[in-house]
Amino acid sequence: MVIDIKQKSRFSLQPIHQRVSVTFNYEVYFTQNLFELKNPTLAQVITADGETKPKKVVAVVDAGILEYQPGLVKQLVAYTKFYAEVLAIAAEPMIISGGEAAKNDRTLVDQIQQQIEAAGLCRHSYILAIGGGAVLDLVGYAAATAHRGIRLIRIPTTVLAQNDSGVGVKNGINAFGKKNFLGTFAPPYAVINDSAFLTTLDDRDWRSGIAEAIKVALIKDANFFYFIHFHSAALVQRDMDTMQEVIYRCAQLHLEHITNSGDPFEMGSSRPLDFGHWAAHKLEHLTGYRLRHGEAVAIGIALDSTYSYLVGLLDYSEWQRILNTLSALGFTLYVPELAEKLSQLEHPDCLFRGLTEFREHLGGELTLTLLQRIGKEIEVHEVDLFLYREAISLLRSFSWRIEG
Repeated sequence: MVIDIKQKSRFSLQPIHQRVSVTFNYEVYFTQNLFELKNPTLAQVITADGETKPKKVVAVVDAGILEYQPGLVKQLVAYTKFYAEVLAIAAEPMIISGGEAAKNDRTLVDQIQQQIEAAGLCRHSYILAIGGGAVLDLVGYAAATAHRGIRLIRIPTTVLAQNDSGVGVKNGINAFGKKNFLGTFAPPYAVINDSAFLTTLDDRDWRSGIAEAIKVALIKDANFFYFIHFHSAALVQRDMDTMQEVIYRCAQLHLEHITNSGDPFEMGSSRPLDFGHWAAHKLEHLTGYRLRHGEAVAIGIALDSTYSYLVGLLDYSEWQRILNTLSALGFTLYVPELAEKLSQLEHPDCLFRGLTEFREHLGGELTLTLLQRIGKEIEVHEVDLFLYREAISLLRSFSWRIEG
């Protein structure tokens, strides 16, 4: 049977076209000792919604914090009692293991959602997520999918979470051996950065968050990169004033991109804030998450900067300055997993599988961010794997020279 498409269309209903614009507002606050009774920041954040009755609150706490602040849960409960006219804790705070293991355990999402249901939270209630970036991602995913969205207040406790992951709009967990395979775009109600938490970090976690600052500086703000470069010794010595400047500027640049990029929920294929991340995400998996996220990002930045140099985009002196800055901060820029199975492109342990997974995550076309110069990025859609192999060899030689 032959169908006359033109004739058939005369009897079809015309599509209805509609465009919906949605505005999201949230504040990022900076404070110290958030749960001291004399600090009203959290209570003020909640009363800002203009509703008068006390709000139900459930808290999920990263267990790693309690090793250094064992009285945190009691302090939190005491705070809610002191500000009882504003907030009422609806259940015992939930303690979960932090780090990437939290994002690899899908049962934790169910447990958080069960607590939300049992506590009788509604869409005008609040979840406090207190912890590192992995815990914030996990809790954010659970909050975004319960009642289609419980108000989330992120309280990041690491450098990386305060300057990058905690101030964005993404939530997620790992699945099927892939980073952030399940997740949502759901802005938090508010973010509260408490600098006191940073004093409890070990050196690895203190350093890891600086990688994300270097990333955003390299693609957006050369002056910021040189600030980090010239203050690397102060950062290594854990100078808090310097770190606070780094966190503030990094968070500012991150939020400016989300606000002004025209694509806050990444509907397209352009993701400059993921500079260095295609390799970083794969390396985290290949090392069994032995590498912290920031440590993997530092290697990914070094790799993509080296590739940028090899293809003639980045000049030698800037390339070396990037590697030397990362090294001065204490980052290792080569691990054996970089070079394993490189000749077997379909092998799941081949680093270059990360390019395929990155393209799939973007939704079709491969789009990588490279560097034209410090502070100036460029997007490419094809790469030369031979040159990436050479880049890996150069990183190995650089690392041997530094270690030697």
